Amino acid sequence: MHGPAMSGWLLMALCAVTGAYCLLRARCGSGEERRTAHAEALMGFAMAAMAVPAAAVAPPAWGWASYTVLFGVAALRALWFSRRGSHHLHHLVGSSAMVYMSVVMARSGGAGHGAHAPHAMTVAGGVPLLTGLLLAYYAAYVLRSGARLIPAATAGDGGGAAAVATVTGGAATGGAVGGDWGARPELAMACRLTMGIAMFAMLLTL
Repeated sequence: MHGPAMSGWLLMALCAVTGAYCLLRARCGSGEERRTAHAEALMGFAMAAMAVPAAAVAPPAWGWASYTVLFGVAALRALWFSRRGSHHLHHLVGSSAMVYMSVVMARSGGAGHGAHAPHAMTVAGGVPLLTGLLLAYYAAYVLRSGARLIPAATAGDGGGAAAVATVTGGAATGGAVGGDWGARPELAMACRLTMGIAMFAMLLTL
């Protein structure tokens, strides 16, 4: 197991772990935070399933159609909840990207992503402009998320609090740095960063 297949397995593992942590996050927080965690868990597990190398497990004929319907509904849900918070717009983009990739894969006969099959680049092909826009969005998102994870360079004892405040976008709280792994804002941001990188990698193969 090496080359493109290894890349697919690694991507699958990262997305699966991310989805599992999002489920852990869904156990705590407000109703809005739980909805966000559930949406991100769905995205993580679906991306993990999509990343499985086609040489190992061939996707069923109805698989891509199921992804299209599932994430079409998820996109409508994100659009509806975007009235309550702008972060749902990111979920809308992510769900729409999954619909787009599913349609492209279905039209190409389900050959899989470049991370799954060496010859996928000659089979799969999306709309160049749309693919480019999504790549630009996720590149900017990954860079922004990575920058937010870097602790602010501060002097004195306030550095730790400033780092937490930077990640959460507000004041540092005791719960955010406590022992509850589901309430760690820096881990939640790291999971979003991971999914952004995985989405970028999948889009590169179209």
